[in-house]
Amino acid sequence: MKKILMLLPLAALALGACDKKCPNANEAEIAALFDRWNASLATLDPQKVTENYTSDAVLLATVENAPRLTTKDRIAYFTEFLKLKPQGVIDSRTIKINCDTAMDMGVYTFTLGDGSKVQARYTYTYKWNGTDWKISHHHSSKMPN
Repeated sequence: MKKILMLLPLAALALGACDKKCPNANEAEIAALFDRWNASLATLDPQKVTENYTSDAVLLATVENAPRLTTKDRIAYFTEFLKLKPQGVIDSRTIKINCDTAMDMGVYTFTLGDGSKVQARYTYTYKWNGTDWKISHHHSSKMPN
């Protein structure tokens, strides 16, 4: 009996932890986050692009071997990547939404300033910070073929 009584407060605490306010996000809202990111690419300003990411985001970029783990690392990556004048289009996607996280994953194609195209698989994991969705993880890998 004592064990059950001792577990009840822990269960109540666990339930209380799940009472956080969740945004009422839908698939269209999460899909629009890619559009926001893509529009920031069009500015050709690496600072604008990195504003889409959490400060501790992990970027595993399409044309980069090393993970980009800091804002400084991401700015350095986008400084070079934006020289290609990339613009992306989603070819196919799946969106999953939880309380304060969402994932958008699929295949996209970048058209570069010289007219060439690069198709890649992608995953964006977004985190709700209480006022906005930010990218906490971004993985993009060029298609093997």
